[in-house]
Amino acid sequence: MACLTDKINDAEAEKLALGIAEWYEELGMDNDSTCVFRDSAFASDMAKTNLSIILKQHGILHVRSL
Repeated sequence: MACLTDKINDAEAEKLALGIAEWYEELGMDNDSTCVFRDSAFASDMAKTNLSIILKQHGILHVRSL
């Protein structure tokens, strides 16, 4: 899975993560899935950390930013 948006602020990070998690569950994907983001899209380290933690709580264990 890839999210190529160019801006993710603190307020949007949780909403985005929950949306991705819901989509992930609907698709019935396995735990070997990887979710990739643009590193430059994150407004702060807090947004990046929160998004990553929420995804991991929902079974997306491989979260990367490039």
